[in-house]
Amino acid sequence: MKIIKLIICLLFGLMFINAGLNKFFNYMPMEKPSPEQMELFAAFGKIFWLMPLVGIVEIIGGLLFIFPKTRALGAIVILPVMVGIVIHNFMMDKSTMGMSIAGVLFLINLWIIIDNKEKYRDLLK
Repeated sequence: MKIIKLIICLLFGLMFINAGLNKFFNYMPMEKPSPEQMELFAAFGKIFWLMPLVGIVEIIGGLLFIFPKTRALGAIVILPVMVGIVIHNFMMDKSTMGMSIAGVLFLINLWIIIDNKEKYRDLLK
């Protein structure tokens, strides 16, 4: 079970590192956005610091998530981004594939948070 968790966390972390790097270098092709998505992207463009911030959080969170010693912190760092991804897929994308991937990633994130709950105990006192 330990090796399976390591592999899942490695892949999860690498996916977020890749997504974060893509915010800076735009190397992954994107589908043609819908008019609603174009409106959303235009709004994001007006907040010029938002996407670089999300990219940095994804890279740092992904790196932290990979290593067992920092995984609990990485899970918390990634959580707000993960919630945004799930909400975006539910409200805007509505594709079965996108929602499925977002759902699985969200469950992995929750699993790691629950698995490390004793590390958060002092924060919640």
